[in-house]
Parts: sequence; structure tokens; C-alpha cells
Amino acid sequence: MKLTTPILTSPTLTTATLTTPILTTKQIAHLRGLAHNLSPVVMIGNNGLNENVLKEIELNLNAHELIKIQVAGDDRDARKAMYAEICAKSNAIAVHHIGKQLVVFRANAAIKESAKIHIPKP
Repeated sequence: MKLTTPILTSPTLTTATLTTPILTTKQIAHLRGLAHNLSPVVMIGNNGLNENVLKEIELNLNAHELIKIQVAGDDRDARKAMYAEICAKSNAIAVHHIGKQLVVFRANAAIKESAKIHIPKP
């Protein structure tokens, strides 16, 4: 199911305004568990979120569906803003934000079936 109105996708994120599927807390918990063993594939440095970083996020979301992002800097509000911007610009779902690590998910129909992440039904 897809909505075009603002929806809450994670307790740590305010709203996402693009069309993102609604996931239950059980589904989010499943994705968080899968992300636990992941290493960050994208690092956001002191220059912040720029076009090159967004391209790298897109590339990794297309390849892996579920990715972990490491953010430099101590400003929690700036990290929250980056998290919201990443989810909005990449049409991804906010899965988890703890400390300086962000986890996002975006399903990809073009990925091989063996590499696909299967989310439990609600």
C-alpha cells in the first residue's frame, strides 16, 4: 500500500512526504535485526550531505536494498535532518537511527531473488 500524504515511518523521524510504503513495527524490527550485522557502506563526512553522497546512497540502495550509513559530526539535530533528507530524496524507508549510524531500506524489483530482502507480512 502506498500513500502520498505525510506518514510516520520511524519513531525517530518526523515525517516522510514522498510515496513510501507503510511498514508495521514488526517489519521495522525485522529490518533492524537484519541491519545489525551490516557495516556502513556510505560515510557522510564534515562536508555534509551533498550530491555525490546522495548518488552513492542511490547506488548502494539499488545494489543492497538495506544499507547502513555512518555520519560524522556531533550535532544530533543535523543528523536527524540528514536522515529525513536522505529518505525523502531517495524514497527510502527510515529503519533505525542510533548514534551516528542511520539505516535505510528501499525495495528494489530489479535485484536478484537470492539477494532480495523478504519482509514478513503484517
